[in-house]
Amino acid sequence: MTTFRCASVAFLFSLLHSVLLARSESFIGINYGQVADNLPPPSATAKLLQSTSIEKVRLYGADPAIIKALANTGIGIVIGTANGDVPALASDPNFARNWINSNVLPYYPSSKIILITVGNEVMTSGDQNLMTQLLPAMQNLQNALNGASLGGMIKVSTVHSMAVLKQSEPPSSGSFDPSFGDLMKGLLGFNKATGSPFAINPYPYFAYRSDHRPETLAFCLFQPNSGRFDSGTNIKYMNMFDAQVDAVRAALNSMGFKEIEIVVAETGWPYKGDSNEVGPSIENAKAYNGNLISHLRSLVGTPLMPGKSVDTYLFALYDEDLKPGPGSERAFGLFKTDLTMTYDVGLSKGAQNTTPAPATPKTPATPSPSPSTNGTWCVPKSVVSNAQLQANLDYACGQGIDCRPVQPGGACFEPNTVASHAAYAMNLFYQNSARNPWNCDFSQTATLTSKNPSYKGCIYPGGRT
Repeated sequence: MTTFRCASVAFLFSLLHSVLLARSESFIGINYGQVADNLPPPSATAKLLQSTSIEKVRLYGADPAIIKALANTGIGIVIGTANGDVPALASDPNFARNWINSNVLPYYPSSKIILITVGNEVMTSGDQNLMTQLLPAMQNLQNALNGASLGGMIKVSTVHSMAVLKQSEPPSSGSFDPSFGDLMKGLLGFNKATGSPFAINPYPYFAYRSDHRPETLAFCLFQPNSGRFDSGTNIKYMNMFDAQVDAVRAALNSMGFKEIEIVVAETGWPYKGDSNEVGPSIENAKAYNGNLISHLRSLVGTPLMPGKSVDTYLFALYDEDLKPGPGSERAFGLFKTDLTMTYDVGLSKGAQNTTPAPATPKTPATPSPSPSTNGTWCVPKSVVSNAQLQANLDYACGQGIDCRPVQPGGACFEPNTVASHAAYAMNLFYQNSARNPWNCDFSQTATLTSKNPSYKGCIYPGGRT
C-alpha cells in the first residue's frame, strides 16, 4: 500500500509539473512593431496571441487600441516611450505624470502592463545630451508610478544594444564600454534600487553576418558544432545566444550588480533579404527561432545562469513593410498580416509539448514499436560534456522529432539528466532520418551501437540497417 501511495504521489507530482510547464511559459514574449501600413486590427492580433504560448508582448509605444485589445487576456504588456520624449520626461515631472495618466491608468490592471521602457538603445545613439537625460527621465516616470501607487507593480527600465559592451568574447570577459562611465553606473543603480531588469538586444544573426564561416552559422543556430571554450570559466559554449547573454551577465557582475535580472528585449533572424545579404533564409530563421524556443523550454538556462530561462522577446510578430534599410529589415515576422504563420516554430498552444516540422523534409523511418535485439542505435560517446549534450538535445528536438517522452511525465523523463535526455533524442533523430550514419555524428560526439539502450519503462526506437 505504501509503495502504491508513493508511486501515485510521484506520478501526480510529475503530471502537475508537466501541466505547469506547458501553461507557464512566461519567458516567451514577442515584439509588436508598427512601422507598417498593412497590420491586422488589434482585436485580431489579440486573438492570434491567445492561440499561442506567447505570454508577453512588447510595444515600442503605447498604442491605446492595442493596449485595450489585450485587456483581460492575461498577456503581459511592455509599453515604451519614444526617444523623442526623453528630454521632456527628464525635465518636467508633470509631463511624466501626464504620461502615466494617459497611457497606464486608463487601462491597468485589466490590461496587464508590466514594464515601461524609456527610449530604445539610447546609450548607443551617439546623442550625449539624450544619454545624460535618460536616467532623470526614468526616475520621473518611476516617481509618477509611485504617486499612483503602482511603483511595485509596473517596472521602469530602458533597452540597450549589445554595443554597450566594450568586450563580449569570451563571455567571462564581458565588460561595459568605459566611455559610458558614471552614466551606466547610474542606470544600473536605478535597476538595482527598483528591481527592474537590464534589457538587452542580442542578435546572433548580426554576429554571423560579420563571420560567414559554416561553424559560426551552426553556433548561431543552436546546431551541433565544436563549441567555443572560455578559458576564464573553463566553460565550453555551444551556442551564440548563451554566449552573448552571459557576456552581459559578466559585465553586470564585474560592476557589482549581480542581483539585476536580464531580459532579452529583442532577438530574431530574418527569413529573407536582398541578394547581397548573407544569412537571411526561411531555413535559418526557422532553425534559430525554433531552436531558441526549444532551448528556453528546456529550462536549462545559460552556463552563468543555470536552471531557469531568461525572459526573451522574439523579434517580431509581423513584418514591418515601411521600415527603411536592407530587405532583411522588413522580413523578421513570425506571422503574416493575414494571421497565418510565416513558418512554424512551435508557438501554437497545441505545439507546446512538441516541436515543429523540420525546414527540410526528411525521409521518415518506421521505428520498432518494441525493444529490438537486432537493431542499431545512436548514442553519445563516453566522454561528452553536458554543454555538448545539451546542444545535441536542443538540435534534435528542434528538428521535428517527438521529444515528449523526455519531458516531465514522459516515459523516459527519469533519470532526469541531460545525458539521458540527449541520448534518447539523438537516437530518435537518427531513427527518423532514414538511419543514415551521418545523422549519428553530432559533431563527432555520437556513435552507432548494436546494444539496445532501452531500459524499464523507456523504449528506444531501433531497427535493422
